[in-house]
Amino acid sequence: MLAPLLLAALTASPADLPAERPVGSPELVATFDGPMPTGVSVHPSGRIFVNFPRWGDDPPATLAELKDGTAVPYPSAAMQQFDGMGDSDRLISVQSVVVGPAGRIWALDTGRVEFQPAQPGGPKLIAFDPDSGEAVKKIVFPADVALPTTYLNDMRFDLTRGEAGAAYITDSAPHGGIIVVDLASGDSWRRLHETKPVRPEPNFLPIVEGRPLLQRPEDGQPQPLDTGSDGIALTINRPEGGLSALAPEPMLYFRALAGRRLYSLPTRILDDRNATDEETLRSVTDHGDLGFASDGLESDTEDTLYLTNYEDNAIVARRADGTLETILHDPRLLWPDTLSLGADKFLYVTANQLHRQAKFHGGEDLRETPYALFRVKVNATPVRLKWTPLE
Repeated sequence: MLAPLLLAALTASPADLPAERPVGSPELVATFDGPMPTGVSVHPSGRIFVNFPRWGDDPPATLAELKDGTAVPYPSAAMQQFDGMGDSDRLISVQSVVVGPAGRIWALDTGRVEFQPAQPGGPKLIAFDPDSGEAVKKIVFPADVALPTTYLNDMRFDLTRGEAGAAYITDSAPHGGIIVVDLASGDSWRRLHETKPVRPEPNFLPIVEGRPLLQRPEDGQPQPLDTGSDGIALTINRPEGGLSALAPEPMLYFRALAGRRLYSLPTRILDDRNATDEETLRSVTDHGDLGFASDGLESDTEDTLYLTNYEDNAIVARRADGTLETILHDPRLLWPDTLSLGADKFLYVTANQLHRQAKFHGGEDLRETPYALFRVKVNATPVRLKWTPLE
């Protein structure tokens, strides 16, 4: 009996062995053979917008619309031709694009090329009319809000606040922070600057593709990741004009990229210009270590949070009761970055191999094109940004 068993062991091929099972079935939406994308946002009409920050890939456009699978400069190529990093009228380096109130296309411009210090006029928020492509709103951040070291990362809108709503933006520099913007006046201010919830977690060491992820310069010793507050999501934003029974007031959720903890706080605290730093910090809820690290966050009208899991090539849903469920796990989901829930009830995600960049590998760029945009069916409804004045 031993001889046949031994023979079978000797003749088995790797293809016959058990393998890790994927979760979910991602659909490929588009591929990118040039610069790496970070953000994606899906308009209610189905139009898809992506952005390419100027990190060294020299993108021909930092903001684009996908047309027949091709990234076309949006709103025009001329809008991308900036005159120095203090140019307040052109797009310099867009880190995030989000479809906001009235279906406008909001671009978050870091004003930083290859992470050089920001210059006055560069860091800004610009809204474009989706039909004409005209810039209909521009908010330039003052130097005490967008610091020279600030890296504007992701944003969400809360239309229950003020005359025209508010925007919340993460500053992912090591000092971290949340930037609040009054969309009516254009005023902006910082919250939680240099506090624990928005800073990298001490001794954080993610494992990506089976290896410790560290900053590894060509010269010098490896260093831990130092990226602060990054992913951000809002629940609930008056869907169809009414507050959710699960969330009696809008809550802002956020995470540091270098960390595994999830935090939240009420947006009313962020909007209160009279709230002290101590009051703001006391209003933060620590939801604990989720067991994985994230880049992008998204939400739906049932108060489900969707979080990328860049350590496991996955997307995780955190339900309103706090339970976690992996809804997508696929080896091709190499560094899932930004999430966008579309009206078609698909969750869109960019996979850009961020962890393979040269700065993590002693100057050797290990990325392989193409980068990808996937989507997975979640049968969830995106939050509608329909502003209804409060009584």
